[in-house]
Amino acid sequence: MAAPPERTIQDLNGVWTMNKSLSDDYDRILQMQGVSWFLRKAISYATITLTINQYVDDTAEKYTHIDIAQVATGGVGATQEKRLLDFTWREHQDRIFGKVKGKSRWIKLADIDEDDFLKTGYDDMEGEHVQALAESLDNGWTADQVWGFEQVDGKRHHVRHVIVRKGDDWKQARLVYDYRGPLEKKSDDDDDLAYGE
Repeated sequence: MAAPPERTIQDLNGVWTMNKSLSDDYDRILQMQGVSWFLRKAISYATITLTINQYVDDTAEKYTHIDIAQVATGGVGATQEKRLLDFTWREHQDRIFGKVKGKSRWIKLADIDEDDFLKTGYDDMEGEHVQALAESLDNGWTADQVWGFEQVDGKRHHVRHVIVRKGDDWKQARLVYDYRGPLEKKSDDDDDLAYGE
């Protein structure tokens, strides 16, 4: 489902599923990241859903937070990401990727020094985007992602351009996400957020 105009990189709040038919094949990236053949096979069949809660804190700096609950069907399981866009390294134990550290920030595409793949094709080429860097502390790879919105197959989608490097090798992929609906309260007494069509 196409992303509505109110969903922007400054407001990703909602539920998103990876559109595998529009996304690039990322099995080779997972292989480079040390993910086992068995788990990669499971991921290839899984439906991957992201529930995103994005907000600005009340500190003087007004930092943006992006909290993501990712669920993959087929027994792959769930992971949590809590991104603070202050570009400070933080360590995290990931269920799939092991021990990693990451940092995220707002960035203009013109300020990205990396490969053109990370900074081309977006609907908004002048505004800010999210850049998320990760480094494996166990397997020797690094990942650079830039998030934005693009017209894909004639519809507006949230996309992430990803480049993973390990030694002299590197792989890239564009991941495309369908908008599934807004966040909603499960009940009046429950602070948890759930998917609502």
